[in-house]
Amino acid sequence: MIAMAMHEGANSLIICNGYKDHDFIRIALLGRKLGKKVIIVVEQLAELDDIIRVSEEVGVKPLIGFRAKLQTRGEGKWSSSTGDNAKFGLNTAEILFACEKLRAAKLTSALRLVHFHIGSQVPNILTIKNAVIEASRFYCQLAKMGFPMGYLDVGGGLGIDYDGSRTNYESSMNYSMAEYARDVVANVRDICDSMGVAVPDLVSESGRAIVAPHAMLVVEVFERINKRETLGVQHQPKEKHKVVTDLEFLLKNKAKLGKLERFHDAVQKKEEAFSLFNLGYLDLENRAAAESLYWQVCEQIAQETRDAGYVPEELRDLNRLLADQYVCNFSVFQSLLDHWALKQLFPIAPLHRLEEEPAVNATLVDITCDSDGKIGTFIDLQDTKDYLQLHPLNGKPYYLGIFLTGAYQDIMGDLHNLFGRVNEVHVFLEDDEPNGYYIEETLSGVRMSEVIETVQYQWEDLCRRIKSQIDTATKKDLVKPREGVRLLEFYEGQMLAKTYLNIDRTATSTDAPRVAAKSPAKASRKRKG
Repeated sequence: MIAMAMHEGANSLIICNGYKDHDFIRIALLGRKLGKKVIIVVEQLAELDDIIRVSEEVGVKPLIGFRAKLQTRGEGKWSSSTGDNAKFGLNTAEILFACEKLRAAKLTSALRLVHFHIGSQVPNILTIKNAVIEASRFYCQLAKMGFPMGYLDVGGGLGIDYDGSRTNYESSMNYSMAEYARDVVANVRDICDSMGVAVPDLVSESGRAIVAPHAMLVVEVFERINKRETLGVQHQPKEKHKVVTDLEFLLKNKAKLGKLERFHDAVQKKEEAFSLFNLGYLDLENRAAAESLYWQVCEQIAQETRDAGYVPEELRDLNRLLADQYVCNFSVFQSLLDHWALKQLFPIAPLHRLEEEPAVNATLVDITCDSDGKIGTFIDLQDTKDYLQLHPLNGKPYYLGIFLTGAYQDIMGDLHNLFGRVNEVHVFLEDDEPNGYYIEETLSGVRMSEVIETVQYQWEDLCRRIKSQIDTATKKDLVKPREGVRLLEFYEGQMLAKTYLNIDRTATSTDAPRVAAKSPAKASRKRKG
């Protein structure tokens, strides 16, 4: 809806991927009536029947693309979305069936594009090269079969070097944007030349690479959680238990014992203190002293190992265990969803005090009540780190920047793919009712006009733009006046429709509701409240 209204220029493209219902197809064909280059990409074989049927109803010839399901598999976090198990795309046999359907419908001239997609953030240039070669073969074969073609859409996948390592690690990329462009162009040209087919116009959907750098998230750190603060004099036990004096000995006599031995002894004494407390032989003050001394011993050992060569595996985890928790004023789920859901790494750094050396190992936690609301893995040139080096808090504002968040994070945190809330039905269980329940309330899901406004577009302005385009098309005799009125009414009517697809025309509801089942007791409490 937004693209149709904002689109300008007769030669620029609108390419429609993803699942489609009849209304989606009609909107795309409305663009064709207005002289726009709108290409509907067939993702499932059944979609082609719908495109053919609706185009006959509307009376306009569509522009069609096929998404090929390549055998070349993607690489990185999104590799599972490619290959035979991909939910989008046509396999080789389905492409041949689709060609037969186009010929039968006398729409041979409609096929203009081959599209493929091998996942987001592809870290290895060899994967991209192989996919381009395979897709170019599909393109040339279809051109040889008599279809006009003209466009090869190489999809997404162009990566972002989140960790700066320039490797084929999943959070990086072992190629530059210039190398990507040269390899795509060169491989397409070579395949086309070898098969005697005119080279296509190339289309790229490199959304991540384009928009990731455009945004960053700024969070304020307002609290520090430290598990090993030095034991104050006011908390010293009046009578020290032997387990406490043993831990004090480990802390004061580091020269007499090796690092690993001291660590093993400290762990033993901490567990001993825990058992004594549960059995009633250790009071609260002595348990507090034992815990504090244990962490101080661990901190002492960690400092000794920082500049050491070989470090035993048990001691290598001490920096992670000892890291402070910096509480930040944000929600991971709302503003950094990929880190929680996909373990995506983002560069994180202080935004000020850059002339001071950071001296605190820390992880970041958000202000939500979810234990998963944290960032505990950070970029590192060699691999990943379990902590981030930050400055000690000094009572003044302290801000961190989380960079390269422009791809997916803001829109997924707001309304994923602009779908918004589904219909809701409040169902109460009640034995006295004939069916054992009754529906107390239904809440309608959001309409297109509502979600459009959440991303800073005004739906009335989009309707005005479409009206202006229809008026221009009417003056050029592309659209009859009465037909133009119907097209505008259809577009405006869609603004009031729901965001989810209208799959089953015979169903009573166009989208799946979220059902909230409540007991009579809870219902009664709710009414009293």
